[in-house]
Amino acid sequence: MASLQHTPSIHRTLFLNSVPQLGLQKYGTFPCCSRRGVSFLVRADQLPAASSAHRQDRPQRRQVLAVGAIASWVLLVNQTSTSFAAENKKGFLAVMDKKDGYSFLYPFGWQEVIIEGQDKVFKDVIEPLESVSVNLIPTNKQDIRDLGSPQEVAEALIKKVLAPSNQKTKLVEAAEHDVDGIAYYTFEFVARAPNYTRHALSAISINNGKFYTLTTGANERRWEKMKDKLHTVVDSFKLFNV
Repeated sequence: MASLQHTPSIHRTLFLNSVPQLGLQKYGTFPCCSRRGVSFLVRADQLPAASSAHRQDRPQRRQVLAVGAIASWVLLVNQTSTSFAAENKKGFLAVMDKKDGYSFLYPFGWQEVIIEGQDKVFKDVIEPLESVSVNLIPTNKQDIRDLGSPQEVAEALIKKVLAPSNQKTKLVEAAEHDVDGIAYYTFEFVARAPNYTRHALSAISINNGKFYTLTTGANERRWEKMKDKLHTVVDSFKLFNV
């Protein structure tokens, strides 16, 4: 079974050198911050002693319930302000990064992992080729259309960035669409490694002085089962001003 490290990811490449007309800076690594959480442990000897009197037992139960409610509230407050996960569509969770200005959906059950050079990564723990990743780099371009046609930009990204050089790649299709005045390119491609083939979808755009790339995919043998979910993921990718 292929591990996540063999899936298409943003390599530390000088994309500027490989595709000069893009005018993009280096696809480098980004510092990752560990997620912070708040945990509560209440030992039995910390709870009020049980009383046989009914009038004492009821206030104690209320006290325990109040502690649980406070714990839940604190957990919510301590979620990071830059991103959150909440149900937005049946079978999916939503991520919104308020710092970098993007949002997307991912299938319920996928787990967040930290990968060097990626801003966000979620993957299936059983099927590691089923994942979604978001990468962003600074750019002086203002619009994705400044870089070329959807086919030109997609082929350059696939060959130079999204798949290792030892994999055979094929662009299936590429398209352009506009949402709230922001242009996006979306494309479908296949990357063949010696021991597996990954069928993938990507969405790219420019906003906030950054070049954004979202890529999701699955093992070719599971493509027919997963393609609707993966299309939901890539179609949900949206940018907003920050």
